[in-house]
Parts: sequence; C-alpha cells; structure tokens
Amino acid sequence: MATTQEKATLCCTSNGAIGGNNAQSREGARSSSVVVEKAASAPLTREAVSAEVPEWTDEKQNLALTGLIHPVDALHEPPAKGAGIHVMMRAQTRHPLDPLSAAEIAVAVATVRAAGKTPEVRDGMRFIEVVLWEPDKSVVALADAYFFPPFQPSLLPKTKGGPVIPSKLPPRRARLVVYNKKSNETSIWIVELTEVHAATRGGHHRGKAVSSEVVPDVQPPMDAVEYAECEAVVKDYPPFREAMKKRGIEDMDLVMVDAWCVGYHSDADAPSRRLAKPLIFCRTESDCPMENGYARPVEGIHILVDMQNMVVIEFEDRKLVPLPPADPLRNYTPGETRGGIDRSDIKPLHILQPEGPSFRVNGYFVEWQKWNFRIGFTPREGLVIYSVAYIDGSRGRRPVAHRLSFVEMVVPYGDPNEPHYRKNAFDAGEDGLGKNAHSLKRGCDCLGYIKYFDAHFTNFTGGVETIENCVCLHEEDHGILWKHQDWRTGLAEVRRSRRLTVSFICTVANYEYGFFWHFYQDGKIEAEVKLTGILSLGALQPGESRKYGTTIAPGLYAPVHQHFFVARLDMAVDCKPGEALNQVVEVNVKVEEPGKNNIHNNAFYAEEELLRSELQAMRDCNPLTARHWIVRNTRSVNRTGQLTGYKLLPGSNCLPLAGSEAKFLRRAAFLKHNLWVTAYKRDEKYPGGEFPNQNPRIDEGLATWVKQNRPLEENDIVLWYVFGVTHIPRLEDWPVMPVDRIGFMLMPHGFFNCSPAVDVPPSSTETDLKEIGVPKPLQNGLVSKL
Repeated sequence: MATTQEKATLCCTSNGAIGGNNAQSREGARSSSVVVEKAASAPLTREAVSAEVPEWTDEKQNLALTGLIHPVDALHEPPAKGAGIHVMMRAQTRHPLDPLSAAEIAVAVATVRAAGKTPEVRDGMRFIEVVLWEPDKSVVALADAYFFPPFQPSLLPKTKGGPVIPSKLPPRRARLVVYNKKSNETSIWIVELTEVHAATRGGHHRGKAVSSEVVPDVQPPMDAVEYAECEAVVKDYPPFREAMKKRGIEDMDLVMVDAWCVGYHSDADAPSRRLAKPLIFCRTESDCPMENGYARPVEGIHILVDMQNMVVIEFEDRKLVPLPPADPLRNYTPGETRGGIDRSDIKPLHILQPEGPSFRVNGYFVEWQKWNFRIGFTPREGLVIYSVAYIDGSRGRRPVAHRLSFVEMVVPYGDPNEPHYRKNAFDAGEDGLGKNAHSLKRGCDCLGYIKYFDAHFTNFTGGVETIENCVCLHEEDHGILWKHQDWRTGLAEVRRSRRLTVSFICTVANYEYGFFWHFYQDGKIEAEVKLTGILSLGALQPGESRKYGTTIAPGLYAPVHQHFFVARLDMAVDCKPGEALNQVVEVNVKVEEPGKNNIHNNAFYAEEELLRSELQAMRDCNPLTARHWIVRNTRSVNRTGQLTGYKLLPGSNCLPLAGSEAKFLRRAAFLKHNLWVTAYKRDEKYPGGEFPNQNPRIDEGLATWVKQNRPLEENDIVLWYVFGVTHIPRLEDWPVMPVDRIGFMLMPHGFFNCSPAVDVPPSSTETDLKEIGVPKPLQNGLVSKL
C-alpha cells in the first residue's frame, strides 16, 4: 500500500498541498533524531546511541524491548565537534506498521521462490497472500518514541539504569501464504526484509527466509485468477454447453460462472481436494458491458470443479428450470442506456475547502482534531487502523486502541433448496476483502478534499499488482455537534460537527461492501458498514412461489439471508505499550423494585458487572436493558475518581436464524454470540481460524480459544464484536440495492473530565447568511417572544 497525491473536490484533480507521500515520510524519518534531542533536553552522540545497541537476531526478535529501553533524561552532552554539529541517529525509511511496498512484496516472493527445493516445487508455487508480519507492540512503541511521529519517548515505560536506544529498528518481515498447485499443499513463510533489500530498484535482491511450515488439512482462500479459469473450464465443458442449449442459450459469451467455495457440509468437501461449486447466470445481451447478468439465474445444473487441476469432476443436469424472462427493469445504468429517464431536478452540490483540509498526513500517520493514528491495509481485512490515540491537553497523548479492523464476514442464506442452502460465504477468509477492493478512480462517493492511498498485493503467480486510490481519507460535515439557547436572553451557542472518515469499498461477486471508520470531535469512533450491490437470485418454475424469499419479477425471486461482520478491537485504553491494565464491564439498566426506594414506580438505574474471564465474557446484545460494555483502565482515574474508559455501544443487531446443527455454524461458531472478549495473543487474529475454506474442524477459532478461560480482570484486552443484519428482500432492492447501514460506536465513558468538544469554535454562519441574502435574525429571543 502506498500513499498517492491528494485529490481536490469535483474532478479529483491532483493537488500536492498535504505532505503525505513517501518522500515526505522519509523526510519525517530524517528529523527523528532532532525530536529525540528535544524530548531528552540533550543531543545524542554516536556513542550514546550505539554503545550498547542490541544486535537483532532471529532468536532475539520476539524478546520484549522494555528491558532495553531506559529513560532518556539522563543522556549526556556530547563532546564538541566541529561547528556544534551532532551525530544523528540513522534515518528509518519505513515504520514497522507501514504496509509492504511493491518492492518488498517482490523481494519476499523472490526469496520464497528461490528457497523451493526443486524446480517442480518452484513452478507449482501460487501466492495467496504476502502481508506485513506485524512486529511486537514494544517494537512499535520504540518506533513511535524515537524514529517516527508522534516522536514521544513517554510512550515507553520507565525503567532503571542509563539510556540504551538502538540506532535502528529490527528488520521488517513479510508473511506469505503459499499454495502449491502441484502438491495441493499450503505453507506459511516468514521472510526478513532488510533496508537494502526493500529499497533495491525492482526488488531483485533476495531477503532471508526465516521460517517455513506446511499447514496440513487446509485450503487457502481462492484467487481471482482461479475464478477466471474456472469460468473458462465450465463454459468449455461439452455437457454444460448441451445443458445450456436445452435452455435456449448457445452463445457462451452470455454465460456468467461465479465460482463459490464449497464450504463444508460432509466428508466429500474435505480439504484433500480444492473444490468449487459454481453458480450460473446468463445475460440477455452480449454487447452491453453493464448488462445485469444476475437477473437470469440458471438453476437445476450441478457442477463440481477441481480447482487444483482445473477440471469438472461432477456434472448433472438435474432439473430443467426455464430461464426467467428478460426483466425490463433489470439494469441500473443511466436512463438513456437502460431504456428509462433520469430525474432532472437535482442541482449541483459542491463541498469547498478553500484553505485545504484540517488533517495532516505524513506517510501513513494521520493527525486530525486531537486524534492521531496510522493507516494499514491487508489483502484479507482491507483497511486496518493502528495506534489510535487522543491528544488531551496536559495529559498528553492518550492511547485508545492498538489495532482496529474487520476480520471476517459470513453471509448465510435461509432457503433450504439447491443451490441456496450452500450459500454461506466467508467473504474475508475465503476470498479477501482487501484483494477485492475498488480503485476509487472508477467512482468515488467522497466529496471535498480527499487524500488517497494505494494498495499493493501479490497476484496468484507472484507478480505485484497495485490498486490505485484504494483507501479514501476525507472530512465530512455531520450536522449539529452541540447547541443550547437561553430562553430568557435569547443568546445561543451552537457548533457544527465535523468527522474524519477513512474508508474502502470492495465487491465480492454480486455484493458491494463499504467499510468506514469515522472519528469525531467529541472523542467518538464509529465503525460503519454500507451494503449495496445486486441481490443473489433464484429462478422459479411458472406459477411457483417460495416462502423463503421475495418474488422480484416473473420467474425471479430473492432468498432471505443474513450478513454478519466481525470487528476485532485490540484495545489499549490509557495503556502504554507493555501495560496490560484494561478490563471489561457489562452495563444493564434495571428497573427498581416497587417499595420504599421506589414509591413513585419510576426508578431505574445502571448495574455494572465485571467480566472476569473469557467464558463469562461471551455476551449478547439486549436492547431491553440498554446493554453495553465499557473497557476501563484499572489504574487511571478522572477528576471524580472513576476509572477512565471507552464504551462499546451496539447498533442494530441480530443472531443467526438457524438451528444449532446448521452446517455453516461448524465453521462459524463465533456467530453464536455478539460479543467475545479474549486476552491478547499475537496469533489469534481470525475468529474462524486462518483457513475457513473447506474447514472440517468444528468450532475452530474463538470458540476454542475461550475454553482456556483466561482471566480478564486486568489484562491486554481484545474485543470481538459480531454484528449483523437480516435481509428480507424488497422489490425496492431491485435492480441495485440502496445502501443499508449497520455498525457500532466506541464512545468515551469517563475518559475525559468534561465534553472534549466544548472547545470547537463557532462556524461562520453570519457570513453564510449574508452571502445568500437571508436577513440577520433577532439577537434577543425573549424580546422576540414578547
């Protein structure tokens, strides 16, 4: 992933007003030693920073750094040298959390290829994922203290002894998931990338393979190349062409083959074979590039494809279901191309920021309205938010979370008929949200001054591909922030709310998902998913109807289904790196029993319960009691003596509408509860395990981890919030669905001593009113009333 030029409103033309490219990131790195000098009140000598520098070896990489980092207030003045020029620390060009560059990906792939034992092994390698191997939290703390913004030595814990500050950070590492197409084996590699290797033009130099491991009995995510090959194989299969001919289709250019993973329903789906069961659709017109082919599903044909050898291994034309007639309302392109008329009464709406945006970007480090954080991106999760903190006056930089992301989503369908009962896609674990992200050059829903970031991935054969303008960063007006008017004097104070939004959008087959993180001036963080795209439909026999869906058009119906998302929230409320001082409290509102304490029968109160262990912390939403959860710091208090905290406020939600023995719940046991809480462990990242595709193991992931029942009373806490929506399709969802929104909020709860938004300045409303010719209102509301 790489930063790109910022874009301006309307035509998104290039504008370089904000420092956000790699050159500026390197410049920020070069100045790191100066910041260290200021923080320490004394300049550094080469001896001061390198006399006891530890050598980073494979064995020492995972050791905690806290024992090596000491307070910097004891640094000595260096001997005078020349004209007072001090020797500075070596510049660091890439932060430990920066996404892998294109050169680093190329180096990692070349290293793994070169490590293949035989030509056959090397030729069979297919690269599913090449991603940053994220370092220990203590390495991130060291980088943020001395090498990169925010340049805060106070992030590190105080230790005894003199200062020992490494002259450089440990080498960055890449983690690769490699599928061997010839042996049907999946392996995981760790490759070390040195500064020289990563910066080499074209990435021709090799890194160092640190480890490799074959993972038995798994299938990694599918790749777009495999999907394209599967479509070609199916369309070229003679029995399939004959079956389509029976349905009146001889032009294979009209046919769409969507290769769905088989999931796991029986031993026939075991991961000893790499399998797909495609869904078939048929366009009405072949010469229209935006023809909605999902409007004509082809049913009754059973196909099983061996994706390793790319051959059809099972085929049966089980039932001749006529193709639905061409629906005149099937397309969603502009009026003249779909045979309709577009409305003509919309006037232009321009979002202008004549002085530029309020945010600042340095590489992947973002600062805005007292917030600061880092942006990351992975092929599986898509957007990742790191090191979220708030600058709170005299209390300085206060951490809120170490890492925020969407780690999985599941879409189970509620129709028990073929082929719909098999539709329970794990869109992150089986496909990859990041790998399916859009280039927003092709259509961006953001307005105003926009900063874009590119994303780099490996393709199936190991080449490097770039999604330009993949992540969008911009500000939005958000209505009223707060307001009050004194009715006696007529005097009023009002402030408008502004939020900073970081987002990306992906397409998984027929559906689009937009993932958004919103940061607010009052300390809130909102996670939002926007759902749109095209319904996954089924065909009906003439005169047939089904209770498991909605009839959309003649011969066409949309099955009921649900969408579930899992947010992994690695919290760090008021915690410095190395501290494990968080706990989780559940809050429920209770009605007071009638009696002497409730003589008017109106009393209610909030009751708190500490979640002491992982098994106790498997919880569900309950709107009847206004249930929510608070992550508190056990050692930090506000001015009233209460523990500081952030609360997780649920939005609308649901649980799976399926029996306990439903096959998809074998792989998705994490859907059984809305909230899970675990003690942090580095390799516990995906709630259904790393490889949910064709996974035969029951309850892998979260449901197994919590059986350890680790204590949570004072720990490094990770929240897993599961939220979903039940979609009963409407006619208004056709031909393309208006956006549906779902999400949750992280809100300060005793984190601040008062509203952090009270210092937001007034907007220039008087100027705005004069410009549009509206008379100035009376200042005294009481006189107006009289």
